[in-house]
Amino acid sequence: MSQSSPLLEIRNLALERDQRLLFTGLSMALGAGEILQVLGPNGAGKTSLLRVLATVSNDVSGDILFQGKSIATHPWDYTTRCLYLGHMPGIKKALTPLENLCWYTAQLPVRMAIEEALARVGLAGYEDTACYQLSAGQLRRVALARLYLSRADVWILDEPFTAIDKPGVKALESLMLEQSGRGGLVILTSHQDLNLPGLRQLNLLDYRPVPAGRYASGEKA
Repeated sequence: MSQSSPLLEIRNLALERDQRLLFTGLSMALGAGEILQVLGPNGAGKTSLLRVLATVSNDVSGDILFQGKSIATHPWDYTTRCLYLGHMPGIKKALTPLENLCWYTAQLPVRMAIEEALARVGLAGYEDTACYQLSAGQLRRVALARLYLSRADVWILDEPFTAIDKPGVKALESLMLEQSGRGGLVILTSHQDLNLPGLRQLNLLDYRPVPAGRYASGEKA
C-alpha cells in the first residue's frame, strides 16, 4: 500500500433496516491520522453504520476495504486491528474492573498497565471493586480504559462521551488526538460539540434515499 493510500475505504454502501433503506451510495476514503464524526438524527443509521464498520453486522451492500483489502474476504487482517466500543459498556458486572480488563487484554501479567489505564479514566482505587457496585458513569469509564490498552489502528466509538463529566470529555478528546497523532483512525458518533482540530464530519442525511415521486411536480432538490 502506498503512503497516500487510504487506511479505510467505504465503497457504495447501502444499509436497510426493518425493510427501510436508511442510506445509500455512501462512499468515502479515510486516511491514517483522521478523526471522523458521523452525524444524523435518531434513526438515520449512525449506530448501524458503526456496527457494520466494526463487522458486528453485515446487513449491508457495498464494500469496505482496509489497507486495500476487502474486509469481507480478509476479515482477520481487519478485526485484529480494530477496536469497537458500542452503546453498552460491555462489562461483566460480576467481575472487577481489573478482571474485566485482564479478560480484554487476554494477558494476566499486565496489572501495572491496567492500573495505569484505570487511573487515567479516574478509577484509581476501584481496581478490585465488583462492577455491579459502580455507577453507570464508572462502568463507562471501565470500558473507555480499553482505549489506553489498545494498539488497534482503527477505533470505532458509539457515543463514547455518554455519562462522562467535563474533565472526562477533555481527557477522551486528548486520547483521540493521541491516536490520530500516531497514525490511527477514529470513527465516532456523538452529540457533543467536539474540540478536535481537523475533525471530519459525515452527515448520513446526505445519503438518505429520495422518496419515489418527490420531484414529480417539478420540485427541485
